[in-house]
Amino acid sequence: MVEGANRISVTDVGNGKVYNATVVGYDRTQDVAVLQLSGATGLTTCPVGNSTSVSAGLGVVAVGNANGSGGTPSYAAGTVTATNQTITASDEVDGSSEQLSGLLETNANIVAGDSGGPLVDASGRIIGMDTAASAGFQFENSSTQGYAIPINQATNIAKQIESGTSSSTVHVGPTAFLGVGVRDATNGGSPFGGGSSSGQGAKIVQIVSGGPADQAGLVVGDVITAVNGQRVGSAEALTEAMTTQKPGNSVNVTYQDSSGQQHTVAVVLGSGPSQ
Repeated sequence: MVEGANRISVTDVGNGKVYNATVVGYDRTQDVAVLQLSGATGLTTCPVGNSTSVSAGLGVVAVGNANGSGGTPSYAAGTVTATNQTITASDEVDGSSEQLSGLLETNANIVAGDSGGPLVDASGRIIGMDTAASAGFQFENSSTQGYAIPINQATNIAKQIESGTSSSTVHVGPTAFLGVGVRDATNGGSPFGGGSSSGQGAKIVQIVSGGPADQAGLVVGDVITAVNGQRVGSAEALTEAMTTQKPGNSVNVTYQDSSGQQHTVAVVLGSGPSQ
């Protein structure tokens, strides 16, 4: 998981070495990121299978770092129970939600910490990449099932990132930073208090002192409703709008203050952690 990380290290359980890593790019909508390890050479690779041939009933083993305990990788056996599944995950912090689609479903006990680990078949070939809910970010589907991103889908996204090709969902390079913490704004107001918002958007509940938004004059309680004229109807929509931006870009942020007045201000984006 790279979201919010300012520093990343990777441990190779095969040779025991720890490498510093940087995020090359990521696709938030598919839960896939590509890391570049510093000074890593001659690493052993794993055999990769073909996820298009996977069907329900196939025996699998999910390998990962269950509960983030580190050390020897954990594993859980099971079978594929369905293919091409869609799940929704909700964030308890900002109220946003996102969908992951095209997933493999399994009854292997995939838990928080396993994300990014391989789902392998009986021959040890990787057919998927585990994905799991974490603290504060929960699946709205049955908690008795585990999910994995088909390996063909994951490798296609990885190749796109490695080629340097950005899209509306794939971000390549450093992440643009606005410097705000937001949650969904509704007509009923925010549970963080400070009055009610008169329209939907991304309500600022935290602002980084000296950050781009702070320097542009935005304050806690303002509701961001558009970026460069593109409507922002939720906290998730603001994150999506930032995905296509680069550090140093100047964007026009439209927002509504606590009195209901609308403003548009130019904000020069900084560089921040991955989304």
